[in-house]
Amino acid sequence: MKRIADIERKTSETHIHIHLNMDGNGTRTISTGIPFFDHMLSLFSAHGFFDLDVTARGDIDIDYHHTVEDVGLCLGDAFDTALGDRKGIKRYGHAVVPMDETLAAVTIDLSKRPFCQINTPEKLEYTGLFNLSLTKEFLRAFATRCGMNLHVNVFYGENDHHVMEAIFKALGRSLDDASTGDSRIAGILSTKGSL
Repeated sequence: MKRIADIERKTSETHIHIHLNMDGNGTRTISTGIPFFDHMLSLFSAHGFFDLDVTARGDIDIDYHHTVEDVGLCLGDAFDTALGDRKGIKRYGHAVVPMDETLAAVTIDLSKRPFCQINTPEKLEYTGLFNLSLTKEFLRAFATRCGMNLHVNVFYGENDHHVMEAIFKALGRSLDDASTGDSRIAGILSTKGSL
């Protein structure tokens, strides 16, 4: 079964199209109008081995919030669609990624029970227009629509760019881990028999 999804969302604030192939090799074309966000989504795709095409147009002249959140919603919808009934997957994933002075861990349960907990250092050096609060909005939207229990723990870091880069890389790696099939799992990995 091919795990592929095409998602489109059009509102008065944004117009987004996402094509996802979960079983790819990390090939990507990302164009959101926000260069730093494009960079983060590219890291996510490459380190998760997801083929990902994202085209987004939004009211970024006002601010980045609507575009970033709506891309998170659409990406969550894409993964939820591509995962299908979630039978045969490991369900849980975990990755720890360093980026210079930063160390970040992302832990996932593809449980269909969305939750998002994000712990980051309180004091960071801010280096650009794209800040950590936007990353948090993206992660919350993504987790909610994907049906994912998502825990992000940045143990330490000083530079916000490095913190966000470590998060997106770890997110890709942990989601790849959680969504990988295991021949020992006949149905859904749950003693209840369903998620």
